[in-house]
Amino acid sequence: MAVKLQTVEPLNDASLDELGFTWHTDTDGSKYVADTLVCVSDAEAMAYYNAANELYDMYVEAAEYVIENDLFFELGIPFNLIESIKKSWENDVHWHIYGRFDFAGGIDGQPIKLIEFNADTPTGLYESAVLQWALLKHNHMDEARQFNTIYEAIQENFKRLITLTEDTALFDERYDGWKILFSSVEGSDEEEMTTKLLRQIATDAGFNTAFEFLQHVHFNDEGIFDSDDNAYEYWFKLYPWEDIGTDEPELAVTLTSIMNNQKAIILNPAYTLLFQSKGIMCILKQLFPDSPYLLPTSFEPLEGIKQVEKRVFGREGANTKIIEADGNVSYSTEGPYENYKALYQEFVDFPADTQGNKYQAGVFFAYEACGLGFRRGGDVLDNMSKFVGHVLT
Repeated sequence: MAVKLQTVEPLNDASLDELGFTWHTDTDGSKYVADTLVCVSDAEAMAYYNAANELYDMYVEAAEYVIENDLFFELGIPFNLIESIKKSWENDVHWHIYGRFDFAGGIDGQPIKLIEFNADTPTGLYESAVLQWALLKHNHMDEARQFNTIYEAIQENFKRLITLTEDTALFDERYDGWKILFSSVEGSDEEEMTTKLLRQIATDAGFNTAFEFLQHVHFNDEGIFDSDDNAYEYWFKLYPWEDIGTDEPELAVTLTSIMNNQKAIILNPAYTLLFQSKGIMCILKQLFPDSPYLLPTSFEPLEGIKQVEKRVFGREGANTKIIEADGNVSYSTEGPYENYKALYQEFVDFPADTQGNKYQAGVFFAYEACGLGFRRGGDVLDNMSKFVGHVLT
């Protein structure tokens, strides 16, 4: 049995450009978005939904355990972000807007297994929330036949910044004109358009919003300001917290001061770095040894089994090794994350199609699981992997 696929007519480059999706062609000339959809049953979609919801609750418990037991070093957390993490964890105003779980299994009869949680700056939002829906529409298929309420779920979650409860109907009576500044690093179309999509979602939720490239945002102890010196109550940055801690130490200190002075709230919150660190999966396995979703994971090499060596803040498959049960390395990648701490996770096969392509599921989470998309590639998903939408069959 193999992954079931449905071939569709792709959106042409001009249509993608019109949608703002300009990163549709990879450096080798191949198309980033596949002209197939993964066929998923309603039961399989529900299983993904349940897995993400249960795992998020487990992550919250694990983060509390890390904070209570001062395990920041074990997770590779930069020391200059610990105060910000604690501060954001203690107060509900620091609301987690969205993240993305990566799973093996879930289709082709394979059980769902957690690979990692991209909790701070997850990619794939634009294609998961908008493009795969547009593919159904373009092919005259029922757009409702997807597990995809990402746009609506994030919109409701923005409202919870004000209500701090499940009841988002309270937003209108509590909202007092607060503003959100959205920022990405100049030079990346994908990051810019993803950030602007989030800005549009927040605007639809009812906020006053603006966009400013990170290089032009001003920070001091009194708050966060755009290039015209307008102050903002919220700042969303599509820039990893660990990079702030390691590459921008002065900014890390200033952001901590801004939080302590209650001058602005930063999204996603600093505590999402605990979730982002792959090291927390070692803690999860200690706390929930019987969870069906967790693979054996440790900071030390696993004995006698095939495993994957990763770095706690590695991205896009960089600095990854596949180690066979006899200890030989059968696959490895280079990258910029070598200085981060290593962890070891049992190897698990991804579901495959008849051509041998592997599929990793990505489930977005915004207060609850809200959408599904797939990445197609090999045993390790890198920046040349393809996005594949899905259809409920």
